[in-house]
Amino acid sequence: MTSPLIGPLRTAGSFRQHVEDAVAAAIVSGEFAPGTMLTAPTLAARFDVSATPVREALLNLEKRGFVEIARNKGFRVTEVSQQDLAEIVQIRQWLEAPPMRLLAGRLDAARLGRLRAEAEAIVTSADASDLPTYLAADTTFHLHLLSLTGNDRLVTLVGDLRQQTRLVGLATMLGSPELAESSVEHLTLLDLLESGDGAGAEELMHRHLGHITGWWSGRSE
Repeated sequence: MTSPLIGPLRTAGSFRQHVEDAVAAAIVSGEFAPGTMLTAPTLAARFDVSATPVREALLNLEKRGFVEIARNKGFRVTEVSQQDLAEIVQIRQWLEAPPMRLLAGRLDAARLGRLRAEAEAIVTSADASDLPTYLAADTTFHLHLLSLTGNDRLVTLVGDLRQQTRLVGLATMLGSPELAESSVEHLTLLDLLESGDGAGAEELMHRHLGHITGWWSGRSE
């Protein structure tokens, strides 16, 4: 089966960054399972680029914790256990859900407009089964929303936790009703915030993050 993420690059810009984003998305979504060995020459052939930007991308991913160096073999995709994932999700729910009460009814039209554009990008990329764009848009939306609390450390902490998160069933959910429902929840969240329903927004964010150990782990909810 042709990978939706790993293939010849046909875009302008930094090859290293594009490779890094695509490989990270493949790892997060479960396309590259834990323990998978990745090598610069093999990936370079699949991306149809030289090995140099691929090697640089893999070294960056090693720093971010997505892979680990396997001496004389390449890079091994790291594992996040179910226990680890459950703990990460619980911490994210503690950190990301309560601030919704703070933001409810306090976002002006300009900020809501920017957030809605970001939420629409999530919906559009989900409809197009474009995983790299979906994951990037999702990260942009959530961290932007948290940044409006004015707490930079909160944004940094959640950003770090997102990099430890794995959505191992996401690649198999492309085109599914669950992916569509999850993507639309971002717009519903903004409706709740605009109306001042802090309790509703907090509950939705808590449930939304729960998809990580539910749908995106291949489990029913």
